[in-house]
Amino acid sequence: MNEKFHIFSELISEEQLQKIKKGFKFHFSAKDNLCTIDFQTRAGSKILDGYRPPFDATPVKRLRESGGLLIGKTNMDEFGFGSFCMNSSYGVPLNPFDPERSCGGSSGGAAAAVSLINEHVALAVSTGGSISCPACFCGVIGITPTYGRVSRYGLIDYANSLDKVGLICRSASDLEKYLPIIMGPDSHDPTSCCQPVYKPKKPRIKRMCIPSAALEGIDNDIESALEVAIEIIREQLAIDVEEVDMPSLKFALPAYYVLATSEASTNLARYSGMRFGVISDATNEHFNKFFSEIRSELFGKEAKRRILLGTHCRRVGFRDRYYLKALAVRQMIRKEFKKLFCEYDLVMTPTMPFKAPRFSEIEKMKPLEVYKADFLTIPPNLVGLPHISMPCGYPDGIPAGFQLIAPFWEEERLIHFAKLWEEVFSYKFPEGIS
Repeated sequence: MNEKFHIFSELISEEQLQKIKKGFKFHFSAKDNLCTIDFQTRAGSKILDGYRPPFDATPVKRLRESGGLLIGKTNMDEFGFGSFCMNSSYGVPLNPFDPERSCGGSSGGAAAAVSLINEHVALAVSTGGSISCPACFCGVIGITPTYGRVSRYGLIDYANSLDKVGLICRSASDLEKYLPIIMGPDSHDPTSCCQPVYKPKKPRIKRMCIPSAALEGIDNDIESALEVAIEIIREQLAIDVEEVDMPSLKFALPAYYVLATSEASTNLARYSGMRFGVISDATNEHFNKFFSEIRSELFGKEAKRRILLGTHCRRVGFRDRYYLKALAVRQMIRKEFKKLFCEYDLVMTPTMPFKAPRFSEIEKMKPLEVYKADFLTIPPNLVGLPHISMPCGYPDGIPAGFQLIAPFWEEERLIHFAKLWEEVFSYKFPEGIS
């Protein structure tokens, strides 16, 4: 299966699996930017080739301690930079519904693994939509918890104020089972220590809204699938769905790329050929030449683009013009979501504006067009709100999905809605393995 779909960057062998799987309660995979003792952790980048951490990331450790068997590390865009999982140095995963199409990024390998392997759960990471997008393209469920709900200890950072560890799985019952395991405070990650206790319950969901700006520019087949889904929600689940104005939504995309690339450009400075992964022995050279040569050789094209963008935004004289303005936009969007949650239980949008595109179509897209594809997944990520992507239709046999956004720390609303949705909608999965 891995030879056909390129899901894993490193995988336990079938022989090892048969020897050790007795005694394990379930199997799971981890995105390649989560540290693991028994596998390399390369975040999809050549510059980390050979890096084998001496510890497990907290979410990995918690799943292992609950009886889980880690079967491999899933392919991803280099450091999480991408919407279609084509920026990996260790293989581009292929969509299980159509191998000529993208799995979505950057957790493309994770979503494809869940789509193809029965009863599998995948640890994934989202910065601007890297859980929702691949979950949508591969026809599975992806949940991104509130920022700080799951410890980021052991995660290779892309943008510290945006990164969140979440899950991709096939059903609401899997979410209900595995999400509480990885949640909770961790003294290694201070951002996780102020969270309220998670209490599973059945919240009342009576009203949902869709920002009208989220419906602009989406493909006809996505719009049709969403209309059918809304009709089902109204008639069979007795939940009101109303269209609302949310003017700040259009500013989320530029604000995100200013903040994310600024943080990424500082985080990637640590990869210089002296520590972590590839170590150069050309120590007799001037440090400028030493760092430039190895970073030019081993960073991918998209990583270099984001380093340059982020460095430009942080330059003296540009900080007020870009970075501080982006922070103000983040606060404005946060206030508008808070206002909506005074009247509505959940905010709904399509997950992606189109179905999983073919690789031949992606190659013709300009970088700005690729960035714009994330305009629906970025808003909840920018402000750290919990959200979930679920399948809602299969136009021409390819999955379409919608996204639900809940108030801070209200993951139980998302899980409860996922259970309600599964009572009235049947998921489809490609032929995989048991």
